[in-house]
Amino acid sequence: MKTNKLSKVIAMMICTALTVIALSITASADMGPKPSVRIIFENMGDELCYGTLLSKNPSTGPQSVWDGIDEHARYKEGDHWYGDFDYNIWKAFVEYEDSDGYYFLQEGWTVSDTKEIAWTYYPPYSFKILLYYPETETFVSSGIYEKYAFDTYYIVNMDGVDIGSVDYNEDMSSNERINAHRSYMFGQDLLSLAVRIIITIIIEMAVALLFGFRQKKQLMVLASINIITQIILNVLLNVINYNSGPLAFVLFYVLFEIIVFTLEAILYCTILKKVSEKPKKNWYYVLYAFVANALSFGAGFVIARILPGIF
Repeated sequence: MKTNKLSKVIAMMICTALTVIALSITASADMGPKPSVRIIFENMGDELCYGTLLSKNPSTGPQSVWDGIDEHARYKEGDHWYGDFDYNIWKAFVEYEDSDGYYFLQEGWTVSDTKEIAWTYYPPYSFKILLYYPETETFVSSGIYEKYAFDTYYIVNMDGVDIGSVDYNEDMSSNERINAHRSYMFGQDLLSLAVRIIITIIIEMAVALLFGFRQKKQLMVLASINIITQIILNVLLNVINYNSGPLAFVLFYVLFEIIVFTLEAILYCTILKKVSEKPKKNWYYVLYAFVANALSFGAGFVIARILPGIF
């Protein structure tokens, strides 16, 4: 009977959490962090260079291919056309014909200044890198690449790329001249994962001692349950952060913590109670699970402010 009541409470908590998270996602759909694609250029010279990402699709977010209507409609002398481009640079990119039929979406950067293309608002999923050197009227393009994570990073090594030797014409400008390589910081993610798990287990074991769980069997059960649940929790959070970004990470962090709390509460009321020499009432184990998870959850946000690379 008690088990049925506990199951109903757990089910209600999970349904409530799912409802709150669903409403939060709807309300914050366009307010949270957006996916990004960043192309970093190493060993690039100082020659004036503009860059963009050509898209497989004719539009993404607010960016789209030129509709062919009155190219001067929104252009005023001295103003930029789109991104960092003035009219002449914009015109050169518009007239560029890609061999694979990829589109110029009227967004661009002065790459020679920043050594980077940073498309941080609805970047194209499938894209090609295109550079333009106006002093020699030279285009340099890449092969086809894809967005592989919420925040996608590529590195292009420009060492050995002889820009001056390529004339701008239809035959030469469509050739692949540069190659990009993925540059996601998996090492940092793994370190972050390990640190989160260790900190959480230390906090929950410290709370266990304060609650009087000091017997060897009790500590072994607590350690085993915490290690298993925290590894599963943090691996799932890492996958979500990689694919969906920090907003989804926070929302699912709340949901998963509720699930972990209810799961641990049930395990403590059964397994931990059985190995205890002086068993407590069920509410005591539930209280421990609540306090331990609440403290580790709060500590996570505090540490995230101090060490943002960890959480």
